[in-house]
Amino acid sequence: MTLREFFDALTNDPTYVLVYLSIIPVMAFVAGLTGQEKGHEAPWKYLYSTLIYFICVPGIFSITVSVYQFLFERRSIWDADVFVQVLPIVSMVVTLLIIRRNVNLDYIPGFDKLGGLVMIIASTLIIMWFIDRMRIIVFSYLRFEYVILFFIGLLLVIRLGWKRAFGSA
Repeated sequence: MTLREFFDALTNDPTYVLVYLSIIPVMAFVAGLTGQEKGHEAPWKYLYSTLIYFICVPGIFSITVSVYQFLFERRSIWDADVFVQVLPIVSMVVTLLIIRRNVNLDYIPGFDKLGGLVMIIASTLIIMWFIDRMRIIVFSYLRFEYVILFFIGLLLVIRLGWKRAFGSA
């Protein structure tokens, strides 16, 4: 099964997607009601961490797929699939807003790792886009030192993202 076939299957029967993307914000809301003012304590912060990972992984993946399709495949934003590309992002934002209302996200274990993952993905997409857009003519007009500095800067951002995501460089 290819990724396209998987997305088509999810779009043809969106029940699982809708249940998954709606249950997590509901769980975050219920956790906020039952654990008011205790979100930074041991059992609640791990529940919030689990909910954040369960919703941010599909959300970040959806953003990455969307950016890839818009930049590299040159697809129109009007062709975006609502169930696979839009709803995960909306659900992620809603869940993070609900959780942030109940607890400071600095107390959530592993939340900074997601920022590192986003930095790695963004840097990699920028490098891929730059290489895709680079032509021999454009390369000849650019000074070689600027190209090297640009790549070194992006590699440093990737290294910083890796360090934040996995705790070592």
